[in-house]
Amino acid sequence: MERPIRRFCLGLLSVATGLLAQSANPPHALTWQETQAKFKANNPQLLAGQVTIDESRADEITAYLRPNPDFAFTVDGTQIAPVQGSWRPFAGTFYSPNISYLHERRHKRELRLESAQAATAIAISTQRDLERNLLFSLRDAFVRVMLAKAVLGVAKANIDYYDKEIEVNRERFRAGAMARVDFQRVELQRVQFESDLENAMVNLRTAKIDLLALLRDNTPVDEFDVSEQFEFTEPTTNREELRQLALATRPDLKEAEQSLEKARTDHKLAVANGSTDPTFGVWYTRNGSFNNPLATNTLGASVSIPLRIFDRNQGEKLHTQLDIGRNQKLLDQAQVTALHDVDSAYATLESTITLLRPYKSKYLKEAEEIRDTISYSYQHGAASLLDFLDAQKEYRDTQLNYINLVGSYFSAANQVNFAVGQEVIR
Repeated sequence: MERPIRRFCLGLLSVATGLLAQSANPPHALTWQETQAKFKANNPQLLAGQVTIDESRADEITAYLRPNPDFAFTVDGTQIAPVQGSWRPFAGTFYSPNISYLHERRHKRELRLESAQAATAIAISTQRDLERNLLFSLRDAFVRVMLAKAVLGVAKANIDYYDKEIEVNRERFRAGAMARVDFQRVELQRVQFESDLENAMVNLRTAKIDLLALLRDNTPVDEFDVSEQFEFTEPTTNREELRQLALATRPDLKEAEQSLEKARTDHKLAVANGSTDPTFGVWYTRNGSFNNPLATNTLGASVSIPLRIFDRNQGEKLHTQLDIGRNQKLLDQAQVTALHDVDSAYATLESTITLLRPYKSKYLKEAEEIRDTISYSYQHGAASLLDFLDAQKEYRDTQLNYINLVGSYFSAANQVNFAVGQEVIR
C-alpha cells in the first residue's frame, strides 16, 4: 500500500508544482499592434460595418443585371358552338407564342454598375473612417494605461529610495547625531510617497478596466497588462508633410471625393434614363382556318418605342445636377476640416515637445543631482532638514511632471495620427 500512496503523493506534488509554476508566470502583455488586432476582431461596430460593405457588393450584382425577356402565349378562335350542324371546337383554333425584350440604350446598365461600385467605395471609406475614430479612442485608453504604469513605476522607485533615506537617518538618530523631531519629520514625509503609490495603483487599475471594456475582454484586471515603450523621441515629420498626407489618405476626405464622383455618375445615369428604350418582339402563329393555305404557319415581329413627350426624367436630371454642387461644397469643407485638424494637432504636439526637451536634456538630471547632493549634505550636517525635504519633493514633482508630459506627448501624437488618418507617430 505504501507504493501506491507514495505515487499518489508524488503525482499531487507534481501537479501542485506545475500549477504554482504556471501561476508564477506573468500574464502576456499586449503590444499596441496586438491590441489593435484584438480590437478589430471583437468590435461589433467594425464587424457590422464589414457586413455593410458586403451588402453593397451584392448590390453591384443587381445593378448589372440585364432586363428579363417577356414571354406570352395567345390562344384564340376555339369554336364554342356547332356551325352548320358540325361541332369541331379546335378546328379553327390558332395559337401564337410571343417573346419580347427591352433593349436599354445609352449604357444604362454600365452606368448603374458604376454607381453601385461607387457606393461600395464609399462604404469602404466610411468603414475606414469608423475604424479611425474607434482606434483613436482605443489608443487614448492604451496611452492612459501606459502613463499609469509609468507613474506607478516612478512612485515605487521613489518610495524605495526614500526608505533607504529613512534607514540612513534612523542610524543617525540612534547614534545621537539627529534629533527625534527631525527624524519624525523625515518619517512623516513618507506619507506623501505612500499616497502617490496608492493613487498610481488605483489609476492603473481604472485605466485597465476602461481598455478591457473597449476590447470586450473578460480577462481579470490583475491578469491583464500591456507593454510598449513609454519614452519621448523627437518626431521626424513636419507640418507640411502631415498636411499633404492628410489630403491623400484621410478616409472621410476620400469618402467626400467618392461621393462627388458618384453624384456625377448618377447624373449621367439620369440623363441616360431620360432616353427611349425600344422593346423588340417576335412571334409565331399557327392557324389552320385561313383561306390562304400558305398562311397556316406565320412569323411576326414588332418594335415598340415609347414616346417621351411629357416624362423625360427632367426631375431626376435636375436633382442629380444639384447633388453634384452639394457634394462639391461638402468636399471643400472636408478639405478645410482636415487641414484645420492637422494644424491644431501639430500645434499641440509642438507645444508639448517644447516643454519636454528641457526636461529630458537638463531638468531630470539636475533634479536627481540636487536630491543626491542635498541628501549627502544633510547626512553630514551641511544642509538643513527643510532643504532635504524640499529636495525630495522637487525631485518627485520633476519626475511626475516629466512622465505626465510624456503622456501628453503620446496623446498629442494620437491626435496627429487621427487628423492625418493613419499612424505616422508612434
